Amino acid sequence: MAGHIQDRWYKSETGPDGKTVRVKSDRYGTGLRYRARYVAPDGSERSRSFPDKQKRLAESWLTQIAADMTRGQYVDPSAGRVTFQQFAAQWLASQTTDAATIVAMELRFRLHAFPHIGARSLSAFQPGHIRAWARALKDSGIASSYQRVIFANVSAVFGAAVDDGIIARNPCRAGSVRAPKLDSRKLKPWTRQRVLAVQEGMPRQYATIVDIGAGCGLRQGEIFGLAVDEVDFLGGVVRVVRQVKMVGPHLVFAPPKGGKLRDVPLPNTVAQALAAHITHRPPVEVTLPWKTPDGPPVTATLLFYSRERKALNRNYFNMYLWKPALVSAGVIPERQPGERFKESREHGMHALRHYYASVLLDAGENIKALAEYLGHSDPGFTLRTYTHLMPNSQDRARKAIDAALGADTEDDGDDGESLVAA
Repeated sequence: MAGHIQDRWYKSETGPDGKTVRVKSDRYGTGLRYRARYVAPDGSERSRSFPDKQKRLAESWLTQIAADMTRGQYVDPSAGRVTFQQFAAQWLASQTTDAATIVAMELRFRLHAFPHIGARSLSAFQPGHIRAWARALKDSGIASSYQRVIFANVSAVFGAAVDDGIIARNPCRAGSVRAPKLDSRKLKPWTRQRVLAVQEGMPRQYATIVDIGAGCGLRQGEIFGLAVDEVDFLGGVVRVVRQVKMVGPHLVFAPPKGGKLRDVPLPNTVAQALAAHITHRPPVEVTLPWKTPDGPPVTATLLFYSRERKALNRNYFNMYLWKPALVSAGVIPERQPGERFKESREHGMHALRHYYASVLLDAGENIKALAEYLGHSDPGFTLRTYTHLMPNSQDRARKAIDAALGADTEDDGDDGESLVAA
């Protein structure tokens, strides 16, 4: 057993005969009786007090501390007193990812984690607290995919606390805790008729955005950040090198998602639509900071811009241009006075990327090429997302054999055996 246990109800004194005797101290009968003390790995003294008749519990506690030190699993008990909200704020401040991601995580914590678990000390968390919070997250009605992102962010904070030696285990990874499940519904791409109907509902100066989304598969921010000199009409290529992002209320230029620069085939129909758009609405130079609101200024000659000749703000675009187009196409109902538009996450501009992917897969494009065009760093993600849209393997097998052997097999005149058997 490391350290020692002090009995604060008694003290040792030297009697008249020179012998040491135990006598009652001034604290006898009041307060916690036993004080277990030990020296931590950093050289500082740590202690914990126990009530009367719990000396064996104090001894067990010291024994456990010594075992944890021997195994290299020692955790400072006082460090775990910091609350989840306090540690999460420190963790966020230490992140080196892009500013927009940090702002998004801070918002998720503030809205969906801090009100439920923010005030609890890290060392006081049990799996039951996480299960209760996860249930509240599910009952909130937000999308299951967003629930998983929030849960992953919270788990990352606990993981960092484990790495820093503040707590011994991550309660989000306990066997009884289940991360939010993804919605099992399969993605259903738009039809060509719906794409055209939504495009018809867009203002003329923004209608070509639908052509690029559905015909090249670019993300919304990539379309907003597309410059005229990145469209190679002769080579039939669109070079995706930047996007317009929001960092809090500020717009910035940034690399595409994951920093993945790429070339995307430019179909003739999209090239013609772009050429007509440029004639009707010439590109303008727009300057924004690079990556962060205080980043260096970067200028690009954008194809799409606002009435004020500034970069498009996704919040304004989605609310006042995209959703009215969805209403005109009959995708979502019309907004009633004083009410918000109906929730339509599956009908955001990302639906144009899904349409693009479905068309290419139906035409026989391979997953690796599609992942490259979409800017996915992992073709496996592309496969998991769109595998149900791929042509049926049995149909492909039948067509392949029919093409190789001929749909009508004839008797060769020898022994009546088929070509397959031969």
